[in-house]
Amino acid sequence: MTTSLAIAPGASLETVACYACGGAQSTPFIDAEDDLGGRPGRFHFVSCAKCGLVYQNPRLPLESIKAWYDDEYIAHRKKTDWGPLTRAYNYAMERHDRRKLALVRRYARLQTGSEALDIGCGAGTFLAMLAAERGCRVTGVDFKDLSHLPWMKPIEFRCGLFTEQRFGARRFDLITMWHFLEHDYEPRRTLAAARELLSEGGRLIIEVPRLDSVSFRLFHDRWPGLQAPQHTALYSHATLRSIATREGLEIVDHLPYGAFPAYFYLFTGVAFRLLRGRGLNLARAVYPYFLGELLLAPLLAFEKQLNLAMQTIVLRRPS
Repeated sequence: MTTSLAIAPGASLETVACYACGGAQSTPFIDAEDDLGGRPGRFHFVSCAKCGLVYQNPRLPLESIKAWYDDEYIAHRKKTDWGPLTRAYNYAMERHDRRKLALVRRYARLQTGSEALDIGCGAGTFLAMLAAERGCRVTGVDFKDLSHLPWMKPIEFRCGLFTEQRFGARRFDLITMWHFLEHDYEPRRTLAAARELLSEGGRLIIEVPRLDSVSFRLFHDRWPGLQAPQHTALYSHATLRSIATREGLEIVDHLPYGAFPAYFYLFTGVAFRLLRGRGLNLARAVYPYFLGELLLAPLLAFEKQLNLAMQTIVLRRPS
């Protein structure tokens, strides 16, 4: 097995037990590449023989993986100039945050002064919207420091790992993890810590790619949800529920869709099939991306019923 020595000089790989149950026995599941960035290396995912969780093993150590989250990583959104399509791009990003807000409003009772935490907040635009439109006090955690961005001013930003932060027990009325848990090296520890931070009646909302989805069956080893080596675990409907309840969280709802557009996985899955590991130039892809979205609009209208790519689970502390 190889990885990119240019990205992480001298990096070695570490063997790990199952993130969910601690089991050491597994069977090979799938190999994946960095289809988005195009950097060399093939990474192995295995299926736990005990609980069925699919996870990356061996994996890059935590100190080495950070190099794979560079300024071009999509969640950090450093690039703002997309030429004639800049307005369309900004609209799409705002629409994404509004879809998050719509999901949150279904399950969390938020008012002026409510406390909200976003784990893996990236560029922080969702938290900025939550503060502006709902009057929440907002906190974000990410190991990439983007606090210099102008809209980050109302956010109490913590740079580093979530489980190393100290917030105070039962502080938050809302905790969100938008495409964070599939990156996490210690998901059970994260879930346990989040449980203790929830206030009475608070909600934890987690969105991740869904392994048992239409898009995985279509694209298999070029499925965008693999995104190796950044994604360390791949959650099916069953394994996401299992890992959450293992940490004493109660399920409020479990949705076969998310705020993140399933179309992104359909578009990039086709692109990854064609490019075969050479990486996707987002600047060049932006025109066909929006054209394809327009053409597939009738199909995408049924996204919530089709189990295309995402899943969202809503959790609470035991009553």
